[in-house]
Amino acid sequence: MRRHDNLFGAIANFGALHAAFRKAIIGKRHKAGAAAFAAGLERNLLRLERELIARSWRPGHYVEIQVRDPKPRLVSAAPFRDRVVHHALCEVVAPLFDRGFIHHSYANRDGKGTHRAVDRYERWRDDHKYVLRCDIYRYFPAIDHDCLKALFRRRITCSDTLWLLDTIVDGSNAQEPVDLYYPGDDLFTPFVRHRGLPIGNLTSQFFANVLLDPLDHFVTEVLRAPYLRYVDDFALLHDDKTVLEEWRARIAAWLAQKRLALHPRKTVIVETAAPATFLGYTLQPGRRRLPEDNVRRMRNRLRGLRDRWRAGTVDTAAVTSRIEAWIAHASHADTWRLRHAIFRAGWYDPAASATSRASLRKPGRSPVGGSSAAVPGTTTTGTAAPATATGTTPETGTTMPVSAWPARLHARAERIMVRSGAPRVGSGAAIMSGVA
Repeated sequence: MRRHDNLFGAIANFGALHAAFRKAIIGKRHKAGAAAFAAGLERNLLRLERELIARSWRPGHYVEIQVRDPKPRLVSAAPFRDRVVHHALCEVVAPLFDRGFIHHSYANRDGKGTHRAVDRYERWRDDHKYVLRCDIYRYFPAIDHDCLKALFRRRITCSDTLWLLDTIVDGSNAQEPVDLYYPGDDLFTPFVRHRGLPIGNLTSQFFANVLLDPLDHFVTEVLRAPYLRYVDDFALLHDDKTVLEEWRARIAAWLAQKRLALHPRKTVIVETAAPATFLGYTLQPGRRRLPEDNVRRMRNRLRGLRDRWRAGTVDTAAVTSRIEAWIAHASHADTWRLRHAIFRAGWYDPAASATSRASLRKPGRSPVGGSSAAVPGTTTTGTAAPATATGTTPETGTTMPVSAWPARLHARAERIMVRSGAPRVGSGAAIMSGVA
């Protein structure tokens, strides 16, 4: 394995930092930190250059955001000046590691991504009977700093570059606890060792691939398994279930050497013919769909965007960028009918011609569309709730025509009106339309 030296000069110079700034500011020009840095750009870049050369640069304080959807986790945002350093570092160091990554490692790499990973999974799935799908327990909070730094030194000998890598790792903010014991630990080992990388850093995504690259080579070269990985989600396929059981045990033993563990609930061996949620899609032979919680979150997000757009707190460009990002993901699944239902007669209705879509994009017209948040017959399973007086579901907050409600809700509304002493009308639908 070739090791690289004399890298720091390509990182800590004005030109490299300026190029890193141009990358870091993409999509962030209106953020306060980015705008303040850009206002004194030359002065700030020269200061960063001096601090890096003198080894006096230190990471700043993270802004921590508790995210609860789709699952609870801590997302950390580094100061903008730190992001410039991260981009400058990864521009030089990442290609040195990337050229040693296996072909089927799909996360945070040019020409890869979730869609290509899913395409590869489906091709292998159709040729095998069983699949072992694995997830690492609390991966980013559990990353051990010493194990990661040892891998840096396998490819890099430049002392200044190693100092910068170590400084970024050591500057990580506190993560959620992962109190697991491994062979050879004493009572205090999990509390003494430094661990955890902030979710949200460009460097954290790169470091995550570096740490699991030896696992990729172990599975493909020693186990010789059909294998693909996206961050800490990976899959192995075989026709014999007992072989997959053996592979799971050997992978668990390998991960323990890196102070990592398989997730006990999310690591499963199942038949490939069974529906499976993997990398943001619900997959089964011959069909690819979006998970119901993804559709539910998008409906709620559309309703919020529509209300904010009407209130003037968000502009059309911000709304369209979010919608188009979701459509780009959804279009890789069998979602034509779903997108038609959500965006019916709107800007993004796939059934509309280019001419009709252009005619809808008039000043003052909502990019979300009037029917985007409420389309009869498209509510996902498990999200329906009893109708309120306005015909709105409390859980999803989406308004639907009365005709779309099930007959049992019409009957329930009629019984409520009768018990309250209100005059009885011919049907539940009539009652609902009378109070709406």
